[in-house]
Amino acid sequence: PRIIVGDGEPVAIEGAEGATTPRLSSDGTKLAFVRGGELFAMPATGGEAQQLTSGAEDGFTNGLADFIAQEEFGQSDGFWWSPDGSRIAFVEVDARHIPDYPIVHQGQDALDTEHHRYPFAGAPNARVRLGVVAAAGGEPVWMDLGDEDDIYLPRVVWRPDGMLAGVVLNRAQTELHLHLFDPETGAVTRTLVERGEPWLNLGDFRFLETGELLWSSERTGFRHLELYDRDLNESRRLTSGEWVVTRIVEVDEERRTVFFSGTREGAVERHLYRVGLDGGEVERLTSEPGVHGCAVSPDGATFVDTFSSREHAAVTTLRRTDGGNVLATLFEEPEMTATGQGLRAPELRVMAAADGTPMFGAVYRPEGEGPHPLVVSVYGGPHAQRVLDDWALTVDLRAQYLAQAGFAVLAVDNRGSANRGLAFEAHLHRRMGTVEVDDQVAAVEQLVAEGLADPERVGIYGWSYGGYMTCLCLMRAPEVFHVGVSGAPVVDWDGYDTGYTERYMSTPQDNAEGYREGAVTTHVEGLAGKLLLVHGMVDENVHFRHTARLITALTAAQKPYDIQIFPEERHMPRDAAGLEYMERRLLSYFEEHLLG
Repeated sequence: PRIIVGDGEPVAIEGAEGATTPRLSSDGTKLAFVRGGELFAMPATGGEAQQLTSGAEDGFTNGLADFIAQEEFGQSDGFWWSPDGSRIAFVEVDARHIPDYPIVHQGQDALDTEHHRYPFAGAPNARVRLGVVAAAGGEPVWMDLGDEDDIYLPRVVWRPDGMLAGVVLNRAQTELHLHLFDPETGAVTRTLVERGEPWLNLGDFRFLETGELLWSSERTGFRHLELYDRDLNESRRLTSGEWVVTRIVEVDEERRTVFFSGTREGAVERHLYRVGLDGGEVERLTSEPGVHGCAVSPDGATFVDTFSSREHAAVTTLRRTDGGNVLATLFEEPEMTATGQGLRAPELRVMAAADGTPMFGAVYRPEGEGPHPLVVSVYGGPHAQRVLDDWALTVDLRAQYLAQAGFAVLAVDNRGSANRGLAFEAHLHRRMGTVEVDDQVAAVEQLVAEGLADPERVGIYGWSYGGYMTCLCLMRAPEVFHVGVSGAPVVDWDGYDTGYTERYMSTPQDNAEGYREGAVTTHVEGLAGKLLLVHGMVDENVHFRHTARLITALTAAQKPYDIQIFPEERHMPRDAAGLEYMERRLLSYFEEHLLG
């Protein structure tokens, strides 16, 4: 690949061939990139690239984020330019001690094998160091990350004054240290410590030009904003209540105002709000019920609002922050409404979890009076929310297709799902695969009780965590669920990665009973209905090994099953032929076993 830059006609940069993750310095004069596992820098106009690091080999890299940082913490970068462009902070990742996990392409004419260093729950993680090197070259300075080397480094950012900040998270993900480092010496100058039970979820933060820190925390049980002084000693709470700040959108430092999105109007909506950095009332800036995705101008005077609901597709407008007046409509398709597209918008429901906790659901009704065969569309895992008052819920075309074929369709965010506060999510602590199933059963029983669903004709489908839930619902509640399509299921949590699994379940060594009870293979004797397994054989996220282990257990228990393999697909089919084939297979499976 070539790197192409330019503020006018793009120009290919000579000397950067084979580069990945290119990043320009803030003044645009220098370019840094990774090649062959090493960090390089060069003039942005081209020329000779200077290698800044050394020692790279198989399993050992400089300037690339480690697998868990990318996969579970959303940290795709592995190096960061200083504000003045004189230095680059970078991560050194040593994964040489993590066993190689081969993935064989068995659907190709030629033999091809991928090699992944995958850290399984309870097994060693990669070791990381944080260094700073001059853009002109020289020996790196290593930041003091503490004595414990079994850590995560999920966030690195430069403060505007040239201090370097890094978030160090312990492996149990219950204690977080935000360190300020002197990049000249690597010494820690200030530390903000946050502890949380049963775990800490990472949130947004931002350093201001004043050196103050805008921080988001769940220490009250709901994610809210706080402002720390430049020494990280004193803090002021800016928002509060039983709702969640979902994202810091923009900070207008001149007017001392922060703009953010949140759920104050309800968990199924998203709105734009603002509040003063020195305190005051929270002001809502968007009015229409639904989901608003916003971007605010740097001066805080205007914002772009992309808004949708279950009734109509996204409309994008330019608005004033003061008064909300529409300055321009940037995008709108008036015919893109539920009725205009011949679709029935799903009904939003407040349903009762197995313990009576309110949870949100969406119901897609077919034509005619009930009771109808019911298909549950499930995810059910943490760190995710499916039921929102937005257009995406209406144009879930699989659900619409099933409804038009005569099925009622239900989606519900059970206990353990996101954006309802930490206590709601923490119901599955050390016991994944339990309360989520109970809540899906409770939701189905409510639709049966009101006459919408036929209790003898209930199916379920889902992917990834939803595939896991599909299997467990069929096995732990066979009297409720009769047919299931399980895509790329996690089958045993000891076969998934450290960062995700241990956050919720601890390690297999510490929580053997939780892992045993949460394993699909533990419950195969309960399978009485029809099960279709779907999995791509080169899935590098949830390995095909999970489905293979389940097949072994089903065979040992003499339980029948059906299977659809995609030899050259990953976590789900991506090409048009594979997608169409999968959708046809799913629909026909439910038609055969619930309508036939």
